[in-house]
Amino acid sequence: MLKVGILSFAHMHAYSYASCLQQLEGVQIAGIADQDEQRGEEAARRFDTRYFSDPSTLLKEDIQAVVVCSENAHHKQMVVEAAEAGKHILCEKPIATTLEDGQAMVAACQKNGVKFQMAFPCRFHPAVAKARQMLKQKAIGRVLAINCTNRGRMPGGWFVDRKLAGGGAVMDHTVHVVDLLRWMFKTEVARVYAEIDTRFHPLEVDDCGILSLTLENGIFATLDASWSRPVNSFPTWGDVTMEFTGTQGVLTLDTFAQNLSLYSEKQGKVQWINWGGNMDLGLIKDWVDAVATEKAPSVSGEDGLKALEVALAAYESAAGKRVVQL
Repeated sequence: MLKVGILSFAHMHAYSYASCLQQLEGVQIAGIADQDEQRGEEAARRFDTRYFSDPSTLLKEDIQAVVVCSENAHHKQMVVEAAEAGKHILCEKPIATTLEDGQAMVAACQKNGVKFQMAFPCRFHPAVAKARQMLKQKAIGRVLAINCTNRGRMPGGWFVDRKLAGGGAVMDHTVHVVDLLRWMFKTEVARVYAEIDTRFHPLEVDDCGILSLTLENGIFATLDASWSRPVNSFPTWGDVTMEFTGTQGVLTLDTFAQNLSLYSEKQGKVQWINWGGNMDLGLIKDWVDAVATEKAPSVSGEDGLKALEVALAAYESAAGKRVVQL
């Protein structure tokens, strides 16, 4: 039996990851630690496990692995402490709010011999896997340019607190797409130019940004990383789309296209209910498999660092109104 602890339910993805863990045979959620007592106790009841007010106490329990879903700024402390306790780790994105913190996390896991995986679930979506395969087979010839989006609703809470989140929409939404670009083409981002602003909500952090990226293999990509969707009326949390323009055609990817439209008087709005592949479940299965075997994590801490580097470069570019070379 693989016993897993969850450190914080601050990030809403924790609920999905916990649900996925419960679906797997041979896996037990052995405890939930959250400094928010009400949130932690409610999560413990929901997932039929014990509540711990202090992550350090849960790490002393007989568990083999942890999922870290705290505020971004607290990732370092929790990951380093878990690594020193000998626990394997799945960490929510972005890896941290600074490269220094992220590097310390990776180093701690290497030093203590624990497996460290980043939560980039988009890699595990069936449509993404199919698109990657088609690109490998050069179905549209040589790729010239990519138009990407990761647009969503403004999440509020600690996500709009710069100290806890490290930024706004660009910090929140850049890393998923950058990870896909790096994974699909096995290349790095060479240059970043970004325009970033706050246009949709009365916030002290950014809620919109347009990034222009040049990859080392010569491909040019743009990314709309924003919280531009209406908070109350938009039917889903957001999107991840990629349109690839090649020398012999165009390939379009929409990871949230498999939906049923629910018109709910109870909710008072239209909702999109996904019926397609569960990428969170794919991520959790992959991580559990890595923990239970000699397999290396599919999405490494170094992958998390590279994605964060691009997000931070976007902020640097916008502040200096210049191209940033990586």
